[in-house]
Amino acid sequence: MARPLITLAATLIIMGAGSVFAASSTDLAVTGLITPSACVPTLSQGGVADYGKIAARDLQISQPTPLPATTLQLNVNCSAATLFALNGVDNRPGSSIDVDSSSYGLGFINGTEKVGSFLVVLNNYLADSQPVTKLVSRNNGASWIENSEDAIWIPGWFTAFGSNSGGDWAPVAITTLTSDVRINPIIAASETLTLTEEQPIDGSATLEVRYL
Repeated sequence: MARPLITLAATLIIMGAGSVFAASSTDLAVTGLITPSACVPTLSQGGVADYGKIAARDLQISQPTPLPATTLQLNVNCSAATLFALNGVDNRPGSSIDVDSSSYGLGFINGTEKVGSFLVVLNNYLADSQPVTKLVSRNNGASWIENSEDAIWIPGWFTAFGSNSGGDWAPVAITTLTSDVRINPIIAASETLTLTEEQPIDGSATLEVRYL
């Protein structure tokens, strides 16, 4: 579970030239909130999508090879109704073969050859057993827009669940969230990989709970 963000803020005052010198000091503020509630996320199958061994000859030579989708179940259980968002962190940064940073990486071969990437989609979600709308924020929760059922979960973008009952889209407080997590991996074209010995498919991502 991710802790609430702690913000370090430095206040800088720039004075015009004059006969009085500015003080040789600056202010540092340490802020945040301690929330009385806590949320625990869990994934089925221990959070592992295992594709076993894949023969190199079964990979396409000059274009990526898609693997079958795997669906896991995500549960987020909170001790009380809580405003929260989910954030995806790519633990293999820089290894995705997608150029638009919309997917998570599958690691490297020989430190430079990108194995592939995988997309993550949250769908079939319920908040406290009731339908909700999936939302996305590109600015760490400062504002929200509606997100479609099959929209991919981009690393670093917050995902939450809520409504626009107040006029604007906003998350709602949730005690129990359930959702499918669909994983769609692709392996890079085999001509770009050194496959003279077994190589791991090494994708890893962290699903964080961020309190709002």
